[in-house]
Amino acid sequence: MRVSVPTIPHVITSASAKTISPGAAVERIGSFLASGNVALLTGAGVSVDSGIRAYRGKDGRYMNPNYKLRSYLGYTPVRDAQPNTTHYALAALQHTGHISRLVTQNVDGLHHKAIAHLWDDIRTEERILELHGTLHRVHCNFGHVTSRDTFQDRLSTSNPRWKAFVDGLEATGKKPRTNPDGDVELEGISYDDFVVPECPECTLEGRHNSNQKPELIFFGESIPKVIKERSFRDVERSDKLFLIGTTLATFSAYRLIKYALALKKSVLLLNMGPTRADDLPGVEKIEIPTSHVMRDTVRAILGSRAYVDPVVVDLLNNGIHNPPSDNETVEAQDT
Repeated sequence: MRVSVPTIPHVITSASAKTISPGAAVERIGSFLASGNVALLTGAGVSVDSGIRAYRGKDGRYMNPNYKLRSYLGYTPVRDAQPNTTHYALAALQHTGHISRLVTQNVDGLHHKAIAHLWDDIRTEERILELHGTLHRVHCNFGHVTSRDTFQDRLSTSNPRWKAFVDGLEATGKKPRTNPDGDVELEGISYDDFVVPECPECTLEGRHNSNQKPELIFFGESIPKVIKERSFRDVERSDKLFLIGTTLATFSAYRLIKYALALKKSVLLLNMGPTRADDLPGVEKIEIPTSHVMRDTVRAILGSRAYVDPVVVDLLNNGIHNPPSDNETVEAQDT
């Protein structure tokens, strides 16, 4: 399965969405999730309050996700991003078992960060599927894998002028306009002098190879068969499908909602703005910011437990709210 370039019809008017108050939204979402064993599919909209912008513009159209070596500049803001209130509210529902499986299109690792202190690596791998990969690992075309932090250090060593530019951004508190995959938007900049170092493992094997990339599924690339099949199984094993912060513009995500509907499962979509599924029969949609409802939804589902279970209390008192500014841009200076 290939990940096609995201697109949603500009004419969609979200006719299936309900105009709803926060209280009514909490009641409806809580009722949907209360029985448990719900599969969750999340998209870039979930991470916006962590300072990571979605691809979509204000009208629902996708911005160009062209991914080049600009990822070197954009990795640090994504690496340093922290889970927001929605991430922690969802982690509470994972902890209680109401959300049995989570499939995310996001590559930022924030779902993992939100629950890492509760789950070991084995349980996390069983319960969270990164549909489009992760920004936090890098592999070469011969299969050697390294952490992104280690690779970032190698890039800095090979590109001292760009390293100085990054250091300058950190010193002044400026941030480049960063997309969910760690790509940044800088205009009028040449990247011809940017050096990608050779894979050290390949060098040890007597091979010259600088073909290395983050462990992401780029637009136009195929999702590995094992990931595709796992995503279908996660939907099959759950009783319902809940979707948050996604336009479902990529077919890899859209086909999961189609599969759930084919299996006669109840589907609830929480998203601001138009989506590819707005006209699908059987999809109930609510338009309201997740930060306005998800904490209260957890409290509505759990009742008194939300106030006496120390794990839940901690999760519901955690999370940042730091959406990116619309004018967040940085210009490079003579690198």
